Amino acid sequence: MGFTDLPLLSQIKGRLSWLDQRQRVIAENVANSDTPGYVGRDLSQPTDFAAAMRGGGGNLSMTRTSAMHIAPAGQAAARFDTVKAPDSETTLDGNAVVVEEQMLKMAESRMAYDAAIGFYQKSMQMLRMAARAPGR
Repeated sequence: MGFTDLPLLSQIKGRLSWLDQRQRVIAENVANSDTPGYVGRDLSQPTDFAAAMRGGGGNLSMTRTSAMHIAPAGQAAARFDTVKAPDSETTLDGNAVVVEEQMLKMAESRMAYDAAIGFYQKSMQMLRMAARAPGR
């Protein structure tokens, strides 16, 4: 088992992947800010364990914990669902993207990305320190 196989680091990598995809969706929104009838999109939040349990656990599915496991039928690689997320204003041509709000979302995602990278780096430093021989 290598460092990268640890569940904590896998969770951080999943968060980074979600944030990367969110940046792409926000960039698409900004690119279409002048397209008539375009409604901005955003990624749905990753499933919260407590929220999933409150919902009766009915929306939980099997997950591969190792690349050696057989993937459940219909399970693809990490994919995140986009949802329509109109901003606070809609223009006369039906466009519902406000560039300023998209920039705020982008800055928020960037801060969360930087925090996740920092946490990943600190975790790796602690693992390296724990793996060193005593007295070094």
